[in-house]
Amino acid sequence: MPMAISFVGASVIWKFIYDYRAEGTEQIGLLNAIVVYFGGSPEAWVTLPFWNNFFLMVILIWIQTGFAMVILSAALRGIPEETIEAAVIDGANGFQIFFKIMIPQMWGTIAVVWTTITILVLKVFDIVLAMTNGQWQSQVLANLMFDWMFRGGGDFGRGAAIAVIIMVLVIPIMVWNIRNAAKEMEGH
Repeated sequence: MPMAISFVGASVIWKFIYDYRAEGTEQIGLLNAIVVYFGGSPEAWVTLPFWNNFFLMVILIWIQTGFAMVILSAALRGIPEETIEAAVIDGANGFQIFFKIMIPQMWGTIAVVWTTITILVLKVFDIVLAMTNGQWQSQVLANLMFDWMFRGGGDFGRGAAIAVIIMVLVIPIMVWNIRNAAKEMEGH
């Protein structure tokens, strides 16, 4: 379900989870309500430099976990049962079965999930814009590009340079992914 929601929509949901109200007032943010219930003090979570990046990462993980799990579970079901049964008969333990049989047979799928999520992370923008607007040391490349191109200053050259950097970072991942796809197609 989270994957069907836009990044801004997910950010609004998580704004309610991270919401902060002054100490002594009722906390409507789920995280602060839990902290106060257990005797702690409420925090403005997204304003804490360094830690706020992890709180923003949680949002992206929440969005992408469903996608990754559906794809990876389909790959797991694609592993022939005979292979696993043969490994069990040969005396393989659970770790050996997982790392020497399942992972190698799922490697193509793992690579697809990894590249998809890596590209998504490189262009993440919406979550940072909606949650912190790049403040409190949470600036990312796409947000910086947006600031330089469209907000005050109008430094189109710097904004375009950031766009090119993002593209250059994505190209090796895409080339690797395309080469692997081509290798797989040769076998079929």
